Amino acid sequence: MDLRIFTEPQQGAGYDTLLTVAKATEDLGFDAFFRSDHYLSMGSADGLPGPTDAWITLAGLARETTRIRLGTLMTAGTFRLPGVLAIQVAQVDQMSGGRVELGLGAGWFEEEHKAYGIPFPKEKFARLEEQLAIITGLWATETGKTFSFEGTHYQLTDSPALPKPAQQKVPVLIGGHGATRTPRLAAQYADEFNLPFASLEDTERQFGRVRAAAEKAGRAADDLVYSNALVVCAGKDDAEVARRAAAIGRDVDELKANGLAGSPAEIVDKIGRYAETGASRIYLQVLDLDDLDHLELISSQVQTQLT
Repeated sequence: MDLRIFTEPQQGAGYDTLLTVAKATEDLGFDAFFRSDHYLSMGSADGLPGPTDAWITLAGLARETTRIRLGTLMTAGTFRLPGVLAIQVAQVDQMSGGRVELGLGAGWFEEEHKAYGIPFPKEKFARLEEQLAIITGLWATETGKTFSFEGTHYQLTDSPALPKPAQQKVPVLIGGHGATRTPRLAAQYADEFNLPFASLEDTERQFGRVRAAAEKAGRAADDLVYSNALVVCAGKDDAEVARRAAAIGRDVDELKANGLAGSPAEIVDKIGRYAETGASRIYLQVLDLDDLDHLELISSQVQTQLT
């Protein structure tokens, strides 16, 4: 079971904080550092000092780390043109020496689009499908050849399809709860399918849909990595769990029901139940980015039991 650290900087974190967490992620032996792609805080968080751009952040971290994978859950398709995004991701992949992964979603948070003047189209899913075709098509085009695309929403003519990523293939992550279109897109384009904040029952059901879609598309179901994203709140004892839950404004019982909360033993047991559904990777949503002792506890008493 791979454990990856997943952050939500729009809730309030500058680059220096993210760099500190990314370095701790690397030093403590976690597999990867991922971040969300949002420009507006949610809930009661003030979001100070203000949003950080996902791919600018990852470019900086690419030069400041050496081992961990770096990526997004999920880049919002509404924020960037697909040709520009292909260039950005390829460049950050080069800067990291081939450690980047692209999670790409349709975009959903209308308020942040209004706040920063970003168009919020109605046909987001159809755009996402074209974006995936364009980005993967640009990267797959042989050097010296050109790429063209004629879609409803995007058109490319004789693109040189440069630059190329450092990796032969940048892993693409697709995720979500959709019952039909999401599994179909994952089967066609994804290297990994991620299900965020889902119960064991919903996870088993959605993984089954994706596996069936992959087989229908002529792929082996096991060609894909299956993963979950879950909030984490660990503690050596009940008091420490309660303190960490209070720090992120959550209830302990709710966290235990909907995430990974409690003692290291409780968390290991629940991760084991997700493994039984087919998950081989967990993105640990860490909401208090100043609590590095939390990461150390997970590393020393959870991760060591899973590797």
